[in-house]
Amino acid sequence: MSGPKLVVGPFNRVEGDLEIHLDTDAGAVTAAYVNSPLYRGFERMLEGKNPMDALTLTPRICGICSISQSAAAARALASAMGLTPSPDGERIAALIHMVENISDHMTHFHLFFMPDFTRAVYAHKPWHAQAIKRFTTMQGSAQRHAIEARAQLMHILGMLAGKWPHTLAIQPGGATKAPSASDKVRIMSTLRAHRRFLEQELFGARIEDFAALTTFDQLQNWAGGDAALFLDIAADLDLAGMGRGAGRYLSFGAYPVAGTHIFAAGMDDGTTATNAATNATPQPLDLTTLQEDLSHAWMLGDAAHPAHGQTTPDEDMRPDAYTWCKAPRLLGQTWETGALARQVIDRHPLALALRDTGVLGRVAARLLETARTQIEMEKLAQSIAPDAQFMVQGKMPATATGIGLVEAARGALGHWISVDQGRIKSYQIIAPTTWNFSPRDGAGTPGPVESALVGAAVQPGEDTPVTVQHIVRSFDPCMVCTVH
Repeated sequence: MSGPKLVVGPFNRVEGDLEIHLDTDAGAVTAAYVNSPLYRGFERMLEGKNPMDALTLTPRICGICSISQSAAAARALASAMGLTPSPDGERIAALIHMVENISDHMTHFHLFFMPDFTRAVYAHKPWHAQAIKRFTTMQGSAQRHAIEARAQLMHILGMLAGKWPHTLAIQPGGATKAPSASDKVRIMSTLRAHRRFLEQELFGARIEDFAALTTFDQLQNWAGGDAALFLDIAADLDLAGMGRGAGRYLSFGAYPVAGTHIFAAGMDDGTTATNAATNATPQPLDLTTLQEDLSHAWMLGDAAHPAHGQTTPDEDMRPDAYTWCKAPRLLGQTWETGALARQVIDRHPLALALRDTGVLGRVAARLLETARTQIEMEKLAQSIAPDAQFMVQGKMPATATGIGLVEAARGALGHWISVDQGRIKSYQIIAPTTWNFSPRDGAGTPGPVESALVGAAVQPGEDTPVTVQHIVRSFDPCMVCTVH
């Protein structure tokens, strides 16, 4: 006889609404169905608007990753204009985007993920007292220090972006702010202070040393900072074996600079050799087969590439569907996206070693990316040339199409725009959580989170299984970004 059916949600500490239906048997999840219960309608709001209005409206999709939306909109508009951004403006835009993404990683680790280990269910664990001390909500010392460090880091956004969230500093032709020599000094000073926080609190050592880790054993032997506490917990609870995905990873490429990306773009379906010694490259990013399947979404129409898609909500909410979220599929398959995917595609050896380690891999990849991003931010800040040109101008044709691909903290974000008679004819968005929290497709294939939840332990009497929460939070969902 099968076990109870559970409805889990809404999840606390998750941005927006989320509801998951679970089938269970013999103390484990046998099937999961993820519901994004909130329809937003941004894609429809944009229809008929001046194309440049996308820079104002799309950041309002989310107050956490608004710069990611700004960057994607700017890239889509530049593509439609046939405009190449100013190289120095592109670097400033990348620096602005990095500040938001690294802040997002800090928020996830300190405020969303680690507080789960302060629960009474873990009171018998040897690490529980330290978790309480560091990560008790609104009291833990790690949380207080992280919030302070995050606020200080965001002073850079005040200097370069004018405000956060919902900046208009990132434009199709570059960035609106021409930083002065004194701005450069202040930015470098702010980054040095942030490095001190990372090295004293999070890593307990030089960030270069963490970024230089190459093997699973080296990671497990890391002995410094809150990263070591997480790794102790992960080893004790076997977070490496919890929530494993299908092993297919996708990145649109993070931080375009000088015709390339600081973190590479590409695809990895698990068939390419991933031993770092082979120097195997990921598959090139090819979106020609991208389709958004609507078979289990409360949406009308046929499966389509986002360049030709539509967002027409099914107001009758047909019973064979269970979410407002579409199901993106590439080559007919699901793809996981996020920090682990980015670092796998960028061929960092530690990420390659972690690619099949479930919850552990996703969270450790955010730590790895935090260290690597800090180093890259310092390089970009040092390269600021106050006398450079940070913006070029362009003109939107009356008829045009464009695509803007960026990497938000949670993964691959794409904007597709079609312009007709000087107005937006169609605007389609696929967000990271749309990829990861997608429903089943027409073939019945579950989305990445639905698949990762199968096998999760359900203890007697649990109505919100703690293992399910660990797995869901390892993907760091942003539900309001999911359905537009």
